[in-house]
Amino acid sequence: MDGGRSAGQGWRGWRAAMEAALYGPGGFYRGPEGPAGHFRTSVHASPLFAEAVAGLLRRVDEALGRPASLDFVDMAAGRGELVTGVLAALPASVAARTRAYAVEIAERPAGLDHRIEWPAECPEGVTGLLFANEWLDNVPLEVAEVDSAGVWRLVLVREDGTERLGEPVSGAAAGWLARWWPGPAEEGLRAEIGLPRDEAWASAVGRVGRGLAVAVDYAHTADARPPFGTLTGFREGRETPPVPDGSCDITAHVALDACTLPGGRTLRQRDALRALGVAGARPPLALATTDPAAYVRALASAGEAAELTAPGGLGDFGWLVQPVGVADPLTG
Repeated sequence: MDGGRSAGQGWRGWRAAMEAALYGPGGFYRGPEGPAGHFRTSVHASPLFAEAVAGLLRRVDEALGRPASLDFVDMAAGRGELVTGVLAALPASVAARTRAYAVEIAERPAGLDHRIEWPAECPEGVTGLLFANEWLDNVPLEVAEVDSAGVWRLVLVREDGTERLGEPVSGAAAGWLARWWPGPAEEGLRAEIGLPRDEAWASAVGRVGRGLAVAVDYAHTADARPPFGTLTGFREGRETPPVPDGSCDITAHVALDACTLPGGRTLRQRDALRALGVAGARPPLALATTDPAAYVRALASAGEAAELTAPGGLGDFGWLVQPVGVADPLTG
């Protein structure tokens, strides 16, 4: 890495670079294939995930007293896979009252269910469930690195991925590092300054009038921050260096503990899904004799459930659960 102190031509902080590479004209998330063309999320792994989210929406509906209009907001909706699955999994009586929003900057996919609205921003006054699956990890943020003098400096980057050190971290960003990324300031250590994610989540929760907001993402906590950060890229299903030229996804794990607002809590995906009835238990072998087709279906479902809840995999995702004006529907 070039150890220069200031930005020259072509150099900028990672926050600006990510913003342009992911969401600018020609950005990664404006491509026709969508996220599913490059990486696998829980939504793509199994329809059980959408069914579980539909179950959570029903719990929120009950907590709200079954309002005449029930909102479901899918943040960073990709091509609408989750919201489509949720609507399909709801009982007809609940689906008839549900107003579905897929919040996404890309163009609306052809053939998407006409019941799904496609805004670029979250609506105001949500009464229901706001669900953000792998959204916060793509909210652009600055990256910092400790220099030879033990000073945290912003990392600057060119479009080809070349990096250098910039000015010292200061102001609110320095305060965030001190509070949320503790540890020794040793040369070469890196951190991702999650303040923009905190602000984005607070803004999203602020759009919920009554109900529940949930963020699901790769996460870490203050007692176990990764010493060299997590910034990386994905292209066509494979991890790749994070080059901010629009050709790949650029992502970093989320400090969900920093995002948590009063009354909120975090838990692992495996625990959240088990609370919603998703289990990886194999069906009884006797079923293979009495109803072979049902046994095969149940076995496939158990395999999918096991993938969604697996330690070391999707089961380790963090869920940030933030009730607004209702009791936490995932307890009890």
